[in-house]
Amino acid sequence: MATFLSFLLMFLFSNFVPKTLSFSGHHRQTAKTFIFRVDSHSKPSIFPTHYHWYTTEFADPPQILHTYDTVFHGFSAVLSPDQAASVSRHPSVLAVFEDQRRQLHTTRSPQFLGLRNQRGLWSESDYGSDVIVGVFDTGIWPERRSFSDLNLGPIPSRWKGACEVGVRFSAKNCNRKIIGARFFAKGHEAAGNFGGPVSGVNDTVEFRSPRDADGHGTHTASTAAGRYAFEASMAGYASGIAKGVAPKARLAAYKVCWKNSGCFDSDILAAFDAAVNDGVDVISISIGGGDGISSPYYLDPIAIGAYGAVSKGVFVSSSAGNDGPNGLSVTNVAPWMTSVGAGTIDRNFPAVIVLGDGRRLSGVSLYAGAPLKGKMYPVVYPGKSAMIPASLCMENSLDPNLVRGKIVICDRGSSPRVSKGVVVKNAGGVGMILANGVSHGEGLVGDAHLIPACAVGSDEGNAVKAYVSSDKSPTATIDFHGTVIGIKPAPIVASFSGRGPNTLNPEILKPDLIAPGVNILAAWTDAIGPTGLDSDTRKTEFNILSGTSMACPHVGGAAALLKSAHPDWSPAAIRSAMMTTASTVDNRNQPMTDEATGKPSTPYDFGAGHLNLDRAMDPGLVYDITNNDYVNFLCSIGYGPKVIQVITRTPVRCPARRPASENLNYPSFSALFSTSTKGKESKMFIRTVTNVGAPNSVYRVIVEAPKGVTVAVKPKKLVFSEAVKKRSFVVTVSADSRNLVVGDSGAAFGSLSWTDEKHVVRSPIVVTQIVPL
Repeated sequence: MATFLSFLLMFLFSNFVPKTLSFSGHHRQTAKTFIFRVDSHSKPSIFPTHYHWYTTEFADPPQILHTYDTVFHGFSAVLSPDQAASVSRHPSVLAVFEDQRRQLHTTRSPQFLGLRNQRGLWSESDYGSDVIVGVFDTGIWPERRSFSDLNLGPIPSRWKGACEVGVRFSAKNCNRKIIGARFFAKGHEAAGNFGGPVSGVNDTVEFRSPRDADGHGTHTASTAAGRYAFEASMAGYASGIAKGVAPKARLAAYKVCWKNSGCFDSDILAAFDAAVNDGVDVISISIGGGDGISSPYYLDPIAIGAYGAVSKGVFVSSSAGNDGPNGLSVTNVAPWMTSVGAGTIDRNFPAVIVLGDGRRLSGVSLYAGAPLKGKMYPVVYPGKSAMIPASLCMENSLDPNLVRGKIVICDRGSSPRVSKGVVVKNAGGVGMILANGVSHGEGLVGDAHLIPACAVGSDEGNAVKAYVSSDKSPTATIDFHGTVIGIKPAPIVASFSGRGPNTLNPEILKPDLIAPGVNILAAWTDAIGPTGLDSDTRKTEFNILSGTSMACPHVGGAAALLKSAHPDWSPAAIRSAMMTTASTVDNRNQPMTDEATGKPSTPYDFGAGHLNLDRAMDPGLVYDITNNDYVNFLCSIGYGPKVIQVITRTPVRCPARRPASENLNYPSFSALFSTSTKGKESKMFIRTVTNVGAPNSVYRVIVEAPKGVTVAVKPKKLVFSEAVKKRSFVVTVSADSRNLVVGDSGAAFGSLSWTDEKHVVRSPIVVTQIVPL
C-alpha cells in the first residue's frame, strides 16, 4: 500500500506540476480575474473532482473564485496575465476570457398586456404557482408586501435551492414566495482587491447578503412575480393595485450586481450554474454589456450561461439594452435568449411649463413635494454662455449668483437626470426644466425629482430656450398634474429601447419583442430613496422606473404563466407563442409609432411586436428549436467544433455540408441581399411549425410582401391531424435591387401569417441589403 501511495505521489508531481506560481508582489499589481473554459471530458480519472484537477494543475486553491459544472465547464481564477497565458496553452483549456463588468439596463402594466382577472391566462394557469422564476439582479428587499406568501401552497418539491444568510438576511427572510436567495461577490471583490475599477463590497452602502441596497432587483422581481399589493403608489403617483405578471409564481433572487459597481461575468456565470442546479424554470436577466456592442457568443459569458440554461429547458428573458434610438444598439442577441425591448403603457405623469408669454409646454414629472402654486419665477439657461458643464448642470458647474431664486434649464445627458436637480437646488435654484437634445428626441421618462422639475422633449426644450434668449425678463412656473390613464397612443416604442439590426447575425431579427418598460410601478428597497441618490433620504415602498430592465421581467413573468399552463413547451416554443401573437398596432388600432421620431416604428424597433399575453396562451402553431438546431446554426456562421464546445459544453460535429443560417427555425424571417449583386436575388427559408391547438386544423398562408419584394410560400396550406403534429414549408424571398424600396432604417418590412380563422400566427419579414465584407 505504501509503495502504491509513493508511486501515486510521484505520478502526481511528475505529471501534474501546477503551471502557475503563487502570487509575488509583482503579480499582485497585474492580477486580474480570468474565466477558463475547460474540456471536462479530459479530466484524468486520478482526480476525484474537477476542483481537485483545477487546483493541482492550473491554479492554487486561493486563486480560484468559482468552479462551474452545469451551464459551463471550467473555473474563474485571479492570475497575472502571464499565468493566464500559461494556463491557456494547456491542451484541455478550450477558451479563456478576462472577467468583464456589465451594467443593469435600468402598475397598470399587467392589465395593459391583456391580462384580466379570472379569465384567460391568469385563471387557466393558477397564476403560475408551480413555476420558479430566478431573477439575476441586485438582490431583494424581502419585507415588501409584494413578496408575501399568504395563501401560497408548499414550495415545489423539486426545488433544490438555498436561502443564503448574511448581513441583515436570515433564513426567515425566505418564505413560500421567496423560496431561494443567493449572492455572488467573489468576482466583484477580486476586481477590487487587485487594483480593478471597483473596490470590493462597500459595507457602508451594501449588504454582504441577498438583501438589496440598490432597489433595482426588488423592482424587477416584483414586476415579474409580485403579489397583489393594494393602495400601492409612489408618493401618490400611479396609485392603485400593484401586482406582478405572475403573482403566484415563486421567486429565487440571485444577487450578482452590487450598488454602484455593476455585475461581473464570473459571478453571473456562477449564478447561471446555481440557478439551473437549483431548479428554476425561468431566468430574468436585465443586464448587458451596454454601448450596443455584442461580443461573439463564445466570448460572452451571458450568452454561454444562457445557452446552458436553455439547453436544460430553462427560459431566459434578457433586456435589449437602453442605447436606442440609434440603430444596431440591441444587446443580448444570442438566438437562444429572448431579447426584450421597451414600450410605453397607457399611463402618464404630465406636468406643464407655463411661460411668461402664456404658452404652455407639456412634459412629465414625478415630483411630489411642495408645488409652485402658479407663482412665476425668472428662468435662466446656463448653456447660453456655451459652457457645456453648466448647460448640463454638472456638479459644481452652476454660478449661484446666476441661478439663485430661478428656474434653471438643464440639458439631458452625461449625468443622472435627478442629480441635475440636486445641483440646481444646491446652487439656490427653485426649479428645473430638463430638456432633451436631438439624440433623445421626444422620449420622456418620469423621475421623482427632489425639486420642482419637469422633463420636456427636444422641441419643447428648444422652444423654452428660444423664449429665454429672446425675452428680456423671461419667467415660468411648473404645474404638476398627477397620474393620467387611458393615454393614446400606447404602446409607443420607447426612444431608449435597443434597436436592430442584430450586429452579430443580422439574419436573426432582434429584439424579439417589446413589453412595458416606461414609468413602471413596482416594489423598492428601504436602503435608498426613490432617486437612488445618496442625498435622497425619502423612503418609499414602491418606485416608478423606466428601462428595458423593466420590460425584461414582464416577459419573464409571462413565460412563467405560459410554462405553468403548458409544462411541456420548450423555451423556444414559449418565445414563439409570444412573438407570433404579439401586437403591432397601438390602442388607436394604428401602426405603433416610435417615441424618438413620431413616425411608424419597424421590426428593427419592436421585433415581432408588443407582448399580448392572452393571445400567447393559445397561439395555434409554434416554431420549436432543439439544441441540435442551435448547434447547426453555430456551424452555419462558421464556428468550428472546438469553438462551439465552449458554448455547448459537449463535443459537436458539424454537418459535412455547411447549413444555411437562415434555416434556424426562428419565428421571423430576415433576408440579407448583397449590395454588389445587380438584378434579381433570392433567399430560401425552411421552417417547421408544430400544432399546439385543435388536432384537426387547416392553416392557410397570408403574405404581406415588403415593397419591391416577392414572397412565395410552398405549400400554401398546412393540414394537421391527430397523427400529424408538425408541418414544414419553404419561403422564397426574391428582390430586384433596382426595385427594392428601403425606408430610413435601410430595410423593407412585411409579414407572413398562418391562419385557421381562429388563430393568426404572424412572423415579420425583413429584407435588407448588406455590403459584403
